[in-house]
Amino acid sequence: MENVIEVSQSFWNALERSDEAGMRAIADPDCQFVHIGITCGLDHEIGFYTSGAFQPTGVTFHSQMERDFGDTAIVTTDCDCALLLDGKETTHHFAVTEVYVVREDEWKLVQFSFTALVY
Repeated sequence: MENVIEVSQSFWNALERSDEAGMRAIADPDCQFVHIGITCGLDHEIGFYTSGAFQPTGVTFHSQMERDFGDTAIVTTDCDCALLLDGKETTHHFAVTEVYVVREDEWKLVQFSFTALVY
């Protein structure tokens, strides 16, 4: 089974490329996403990227920390996310909590929550 940090990096790469197939390959269909101001499911999240509402321009990773709890793993990603939002360049510093569970011998993303870091 693939290392959960590698799975996380694959999901981030799919986000950066607005790659619907890549996101669906990793995320459980019932995965939940928490952003500043919205909580949504996988289809809604993918829609932000494929419609161009979110246009990623880059992610700078500061660190990723993994904690394992049997068939559950939590990855905390400290990063700066840059994207065009309504045509305006914006960058936010986030701690992203990613929760993965083992399903059919693969890590599947079930929760992806952004927490804005201000300092």
